[in-house]
Amino acid sequence: MNSAYRMWSNWFAVSSQTALLALEAQSVIALRLMRIGAGGALAQSEMTRMVAEKVSALGEAQTAAAVGSITGRSSQQITKKVVGVYKKRVRANRRRLTR
Repeated sequence: MNSAYRMWSNWFAVSSQTALLALEAQSVIALRLMRIGAGGALAQSEMTRMVAEKVSALGEAQTAAAVGSITGRSSQQITKKVVGVYKKRVRANRRRLTR
């Protein structure tokens, strides 16, 4: 029973982190929409940056997952690493957009 509890606990922790990431991402989406809605050169650069960041983040997340799989990490460890990649990007965007 102990291992089943540990597995559930690990997945619950990752799920909680992912839910918090989703909430934080919603605030970044709102900030970006306000910037884009204002128009102008700043809006154009934000749209370009947004697309480039998404492609870059996807590549980094795929690399993290592939390295984790090759090195024999558990699925929870791989998931945590991938969530960490996106969390880092979302927090950086929130900081940048709120300045």
